[in-house]
Formats: sequence, structure tokens, C-alpha cells
Amino acid sequence: MAKGNISVQAENIFPIIKKFLYSDQEIFLRELVSNAVDATTKIKTIVSKGDKDLELGDLTVHIKLDKEAKTLTISDRGIGMSESEVIKYLTEVAFSSAEDFLKKYEDEAAIIGHFGLGFYSAFMVADKVEVITRSHKKSVKAVKWTCHGDPAYDIENTTKKDRGTDIVLHISDDAVEYLEESKIAELLDKYCKFLPIPIQFGTKTDISYEGEGEDRKEIKAEVANVVNNPTPAWKKKPTKLKDEDYTALYRELYPLSQPPLFWIHLNIDFPFNLTGVLYFPKLNNSMEVQKNKIHLYSNQVYVTDDVQSIVPEFLMLLHGVIDSPDIPLNVSRSYLQSDANVKKITSYITKKVADKLASLFKKDRENYESKWSEIGTFVKYGMLTEEKFHTKAVNKFALLKDIDGKHYTIEEYKGAIKDNQTDKHDKVIMIYSNNSKEQHSYIQSCKNHGFNVLEMDTVIDNHYMQHLEQKVDGVTFVRVDSDTPDNLIQKDEKKESVLSEKEQEKIKTLFTEALGDLSGGQIEMKALSPEDHPVMITRPEFMRRMKEMQAMQGMDLGMLPDSHNVVINTNHELIAGKLLKMKSGEKKDRFASYLHRLAMLNQNMLKGEALSKFIEDSIEFMK
Repeated sequence: MAKGNISVQAENIFPIIKKFLYSDQEIFLRELVSNAVDATTKIKTIVSKGDKDLELGDLTVHIKLDKEAKTLTISDRGIGMSESEVIKYLTEVAFSSAEDFLKKYEDEAAIIGHFGLGFYSAFMVADKVEVITRSHKKSVKAVKWTCHGDPAYDIENTTKKDRGTDIVLHISDDAVEYLEESKIAELLDKYCKFLPIPIQFGTKTDISYEGEGEDRKEIKAEVANVVNNPTPAWKKKPTKLKDEDYTALYRELYPLSQPPLFWIHLNIDFPFNLTGVLYFPKLNNSMEVQKNKIHLYSNQVYVTDDVQSIVPEFLMLLHGVIDSPDIPLNVSRSYLQSDANVKKITSYITKKVADKLASLFKKDRENYESKWSEIGTFVKYGMLTEEKFHTKAVNKFALLKDIDGKHYTIEEYKGAIKDNQTDKHDKVIMIYSNNSKEQHSYIQSCKNHGFNVLEMDTVIDNHYMQHLEQKVDGVTFVRVDSDTPDNLIQKDEKKESVLSEKEQEKIKTLFTEALGDLSGGQIEMKALSPEDHPVMITRPEFMRRMKEMQAMQGMDLGMLPDSHNVVINTNHELIAGKLLKMKSGEKKDRFASYLHRLAMLNQNMLKGEALSKFIEDSIEFMK
């Protein structure tokens, strides 16, 4: 038996590995299984290069758990190692055999590991590690390497029937959870689900049926429990795939999610290597930002679901997979490092998404419009947060939808309403509703004036409208209840009132006394159409926007008053006729208050006791 010392520069290298090298203890299994896959990939490469003395045979990687012996074993039939290779690759920390192999077979194999430290993650969960290995070279003897988590190790000749490597972890007392079958199955599913070599974790019971009716029999059979899909859709050419292949992958990734709307296949090999599939989920008209839905892989090894370094913020709304060996990772593959490649990848993904949306709109506009309620939030968020995406989207596939369900591009809509909705300052006024049910009467009044009304009812629309006002020349948004219909689009036109100035002042005084303090609002006398309501409540656009922005940012809502204006229609018969002619001061006061509360009800401003009192008064009026 030979003895030696691991070549390290510090005696405390193992505590460092255990505590600081890896962000998650559980990734030890990913590292060791990845090493086994590497070893198998190497033997495939050697055989493909023409070594006739080698026969591949079964290349499945086996994971075996022995709870009684407190061991977890990872076995492969890969390239194996000689004694000198064991000493070189296992005892010289950070010397990676993958790097060595890549130099020899450059461009011939996709090797996962590059750092040489993955093997030592075993000591995060094991107080003893045994490596039994036999080289693929027939004349080389098998060896056994043993280490107890310190720089000392033992190495000796042993017997092993077949080529390859068995790594036996003797699980430490503080890591007994890794002796549970359910825990190992969970980690294999998380980290190894798409590794390129079959991985077997024991067996499972396969149930089938034979016969019909009373003769039908249940047949149980123990079969290999292969836990991974070695050839996921993103590693295949798009021309070889059908829609069912993409939806099947989505179900593998997100078994509890609704089917996606559509997807984008990423496939590039210059100036960097990247493959993947990004899915557009159903967002249900809201900002359901879930930042752990895109999974990053490196040569089919799961790395992380924290991809903010390579995916623009708005793309975090998407689901899917990005797989690239060119994304720089630290030694644990768990945190991304920022560099020029990452920036190129970000630009590429943004462009691919924009191109896909433009293509869908151009090829089948009707189908694209039907999905707008579900992808509109995504497009708007992208335009707000990514300048390049805005430039591509603004006149190609960003849409506006009116209250009647008709869709327009921004330029189309601007052209459609320009003649009728341009104000005295030459601004095109886009009138919108954020709640078509509650604002129905205001919408109808606008339609009676020949105006078109947009539907802008998502949580992002306040920001989006301000964004368009800054980016699109000559456009202003006003909410349908921000002013009276005749004044939403300001023009140098003035209607005549049927009331004299003295009568108008009399009515204004009456309402002022009846309504009391309006908390920052004011009473306005306006000559509107007799068909408009007798009393209307408007919410000034600027103050209301400030209030809504304040609420979205979690600020104190008391900093700005909840102001609204009470507009009296001096041309309505209930004002110019009935109210003005009433004799009793008490009746006038009650009637003015009732009309005001009717306007408040129209704005959904009557609540609780005030609403109950209004209903009681309404019943009294009807007696």
C-alpha cells in the first residue's frame, strides 16, 4: 500500500470546501453525477475516434443507496483512471481532468466540468470517500483511493470487473437526510433531469393490464428507474420537432402549469454557444413576475434558476430553459459572473423574442390579437424596461385595444382618431377607461360625442401610458372621467348656458352649502349637453395619476388629497328647470345633495353608511 499527501497550499482546504466553496450543500450530487457523465462522454469520444479494442456496452450511470451501511454510490462505465491518473486528478486540488481531455480532443466532446473541484464537494456530506476505478486500458490495474476528509489519503491496487469508476460516499452524521430515497430522487430530478447519459436510481414498479372485462389482469413488473431525459427538445434541431415535442418539454419542466401560448427555440453557435426554449405563459392580464421560472443549464446540467444576470428583467415573465457552456460560472456553477459574453447573450435573447413577436403579428394578426390580453403585459413591460425592445415593438407588434375590442398598432390608432380627437395644442388625445363597468356612463357620454375610448386596465398601464407620452410624438392620454366629455379634448369652443350668470351663481351657492367641504375639490358650473348627466364627478388627470403612482410605490396616501371636482350641468332640465324653480330651501338642499350622491354612486364613491342613507332617501323620493 502506498501513502501520500494531497497537494494543497493550506491544511484547512477541506473546511473551506465544506463551508465556502459551494452555495448549496445539496449540489454535491450534481457534481459527482456530472463527473460520471463526463467520464462516459470521454469513452464515447475515444471509441468514435476509432479505438477498435473498446466496446461501449451499457453506459448507464447508476446511483445506489444503502441506508444500513450509510453509503451513497455513484457508478459509471466511463473512461476510468490508472493509479497515476488518480494521483494527478484527485490529489492535486483544482487540476481538472476535463481540461486535460479537452486539449486532446478539442471540438470532439462536450465536457461538463472545467474546474477540478467538483469531486471534493463529496466531503460536504461524507466523512469518508472511496474511489474504486479501473482504466479503459486493458493492461492497467484497478485501484482504490480512500480519504477521510483531510489531506492524507490511501491508495492501493484492487479488483474491479469492468472499466469505470465507483465513488462511495460514507455519509456523515450531520448529513443523514441524504440517506433518504425521497431526498436523492428530489435532487436527481432537480439537477440531473436532462443529463445526456441515462441515469438509473434503483427500480420502479411498472403496472400494465392484459385482457378485457372480467378477464382483465394487472401485471406488475420491476423495471429500471431511469430518472432523466438524455435528449431534451432544446438540444435537437427545430426542424426535427413538432408542437407536441415542445409542449411535452413544458410539462416536464412545469407539470402543474397551464399550456403555454407559444415558444421560441434558441439555437446559436457563433459568437457563443447557446440553445434553449423560452415559453410565453398565460399571464392572465397581470404582472405575475416569477423570477425562478427560467432554468439555466450548462451542457444539460442544471445550474440555477436565478438568471437575472443574463436575462433582461422583462423576460423574467417567461418560462423555459437556456443552455450554454459559454456562460461564465464560478467554481460551484451556482452564481453567474458578468462579462462581455453575458451581454451578447442578453442582446441575442431580446432580439429573438422581439423577432418572434413581430413574426407572429405579421403572419397571423387575428391570432396574435386574440392573445393580446395575455401577452400585452409582457410587451408593455419590455418596452418600459428595455430601450431596444421598445424600438422594435412600438410600431410593429405593440397594440392598443378599444372598449369595443378592436385592436390597433399605435400609429394606426393615432391616425384613426386624429381628425376628431386633436386638441387646440395639436395633441392627439387618447381617451381611456381603466374599468369599463364602473365608468360605463362616462364611456357612453364619450361615444355620444363621437370619441373612441381605449381599454387600459392592467396594473402596468399607468406607467405604460406615461412612457408612450414621452416616446410617441404628439400624444396625450386622459381618463374618461377626468373631465366632462366636452372638455376631455380642449378646443376653443364654448356652449351657451340656458341660465343667466345670476342664476348660475345661485345654483353654485346652493350646491356649495348643501355639499360642504369637498377636501380639495371644487364646484364647477358648465354648459353641457342636455343629454349629459345633471351632476358629474371628475377626477383631474394629473392629480389622479400622482395619487396612483403614490399608491403603487407604497407611499403614504395622505400626502396627496383624493381630490375630485363636482360639475353642474347648467343645461340639464333637473338643474335649469326643477331645482331652480323649487320654493322650499330644505327641498332644494335635499335635491342638490341627492344629485351629488347620484354622481358619487356613478363613480363608485358611495360606501357603507353613506350608501345605506342614499338608498333610504331614494325610497323616500319614490313614495
